[in-house]
This record gives sequence, C-alpha cells and structure tokens, in this order.
Amino acid sequence: MKNNRNFLLLCAIDLVQGLVFYGPIATLYREARGLTIYEIFIIESIFMLLMIVLEIPWGWFADRFGYKNTLLVAFFLNFISKIIFYKANTFILFLIERIVLAISVSGVSGCDSALLYSSVGEEKSEKAFAFYSSCSTFGFLIATLLSTFTISISMDFTVWITIFPYGIAVLLSLFLKNIPFENENKKRESIVNVLKTSIKGRKIIYFLISMALISEVSHSIMVFLNQLQYRRSGIDIKYYGIILMIVQIASMVSSQTHKITSKFGKFKTFIFIICSVAISSIVLASTTNSIVSILLIILIGIANSISIPISLDIQNKSITIANRATVLSVYAMIIDVISATVNLAIGKASSVSIQTSFILCGVIAIIALSLNIYYFKLQNQEEI
Repeated sequence: MKNNRNFLLLCAIDLVQGLVFYGPIATLYREARGLTIYEIFIIESIFMLLMIVLEIPWGWFADRFGYKNTLLVAFFLNFISKIIFYKANTFILFLIERIVLAISVSGVSGCDSALLYSSVGEEKSEKAFAFYSSCSTFGFLIATLLSTFTISISMDFTVWITIFPYGIAVLLSLFLKNIPFENENKKRESIVNVLKTSIKGRKIIYFLISMALISEVSHSIMVFLNQLQYRRSGIDIKYYGIILMIVQIASMVSSQTHKITSKFGKFKTFIFIICSVAISSIVLASTTNSIVSILLIILIGIANSISIPISLDIQNKSITIANRATVLSVYAMIIDVISATVNLAIGKASSVSIQTSFILCGVIAIIALSLNIYYFKLQNQEEI
C-alpha cells in the first residue's frame, strides 16, 4: 500500500469510533429520556436533511484545504456531539446533538474514503475499504461484548463511557498525513461544474438511489426497529447486547468482501444483499418468534456490511476528475436526499405499527433491487 500510515490510522479511528457502548439500547435510551419513536425518526430526518445541505460545502473544503484538516475538525465535532447526547433530556437537546453530528458526519463523508483511496491506490482499494469498514464493526463488537456489564450499571453509564473513544479518535487524527492531491496537473473544477459532471453519467444515479434505499432500510431496522422487534418477541433487555454482539460477529464477513465479489461478481453479490433484506423485512412483519427475528436481523446485518465496501469502491472508481472529495460529497448528498425521505416514511409507518414499518421496508428493498439490476445492465452495455 502506498501509505500504510494513513491506512492504519484511519482503521484505528474507525475501530475506536465503533465503541458505541449504548448501541444495544440506543432507542430505549431515547425513549427513557422522553422521546417517542416518531420524534426519533423526525430528528433523524432533520439530521439527514442537514447532511444534504452540508455535503458539497464540506467536499469543496476538503479538496481545497486537505483531507487531514477536514477530518480533524469533523472528528472533533463528533466528540462534542457525544457529550451533548449524554446531557440531552429534551427533544431540543437531542435535536442539537443530531445537528452537531450532521456537521461532523457530512465532513467525514467522502473525505475518509477519498484519503483512503488516494493512500492505498486503485488496485488495492476494494480490499482496503473492506478492512476499513470491518474495523468499525469490530469496535462495535467489543462494545457489545462489554454491554452486559455497562448496561447493568445504568443506561446513562453506557453513553458516558462512549465519550472517551471519540476523544481518542480526535487525537489519532492529528497524526494523519496530508498527501498530494491526485491529478494535480488537472484543472480543479468549480462546484457547479462538479455537480454537472457528477450527474452527467446517469447510470451512477440509479446505483446511488438503489444504495440509498437499501442502506436506509437496513439502518432503520438495525438501529431502531430491531429493539422494538425484540421487545415484541418477548426477549429480555439484558440479552440485547448479546444479540447485537452476534450480529456484529456475523457482520465481520465484510472484511472478506473482495473475495466474495471476485468469486461471484458485484452484480450477483448485490442481488443476494437486496433480496436478503427484502425477504427478511417482510417475514419480520409477520413473526413474533424470537429465534426467527434474531436470525433475520443477523442476515440484514451481514447484507448491509457487505454492501458498504462494494459501494465505496464503485463510487470511487466512477470519478474521473481531480475533485474526488467533492464528487463523493455530491454522491453522498444524493443518497442523503433519498435516505431522509425514506427515513421519514418508515418513521411514520412505525407510528401505525411495527408490522407496517417492516412491510414498507420490504417494498422499498424491492424497488432498490429493480434499480440495481437496471444499473448493472447499463454498465454491461457500456462495457460491450
């Protein structure tokens, strides 16, 4: 790899930021602090809308002032958001926490993968992205292994102890190395020209919409609806951390994504991913069996973890101009627009019943499947 230092530091940062000790009870913690499920989804939609607004300015900032400086600021804001989350006990405070987090995440979005891609090179990018995404999963696994102990102390303690790893991430980011921008001799485009270039190749738009749909469905189930399904199935809260640990162990398969795609190809892999999420969502709507519920949520976790490195690789390889971070931010903005809409729809459905929300998730996944098939069809036609 061209720059092992950046690669190792980014992986270390991703690992420590995976140490979210309140993960197994995140929804229940918010409920205990006075939020309703619908309010949680409203805040999440506002979070996504803010990311839409901030994605491109952050991408432009990263291309102008360097990936390291951008990540340093963004990681620091993420650290601050965890402190606010610990103090939050009203809708407004939880909203402020999400606003700060939106500023942070939109800063990291595209910038981390741009730095990683530029550091390791095109040939090793998919393998690097696979390992990178698995680091966060491994960190989350460690947190869930300790969750039985941390939750037994109190819900508040799980949030308080999460603050420290995010402080460590800020310190680690100080040692990242700025590397010369690729294609330095190429003229750097204006934001308007980047926008035009990004959407000119229409086939990537179909892929981005498909990824937005399937990732938001997976996110909603893995972060919010899973705990409601466990409660609906009669599973005691003390086992939530153990279940999440099993999900995270299964999700570690993402580190082998490059081997999966080399054997089956990206298209067949995505068919498996999206069909798994669609079928699992629909079955979850009709079951209260605890074992079946856990197995289906594990399957969704595996599918989601495999999709991330493939998506990052496809997005990065589609870029032909010098403004890599800005283009990735445009892609992220498109995904965020779709995700915010889908998130609000799932949240509204959950206010009717959890069964309704799962059925909607299944329908959305089927739409994602159609778009994904169409994208790869266009891609194959271009290559012929």
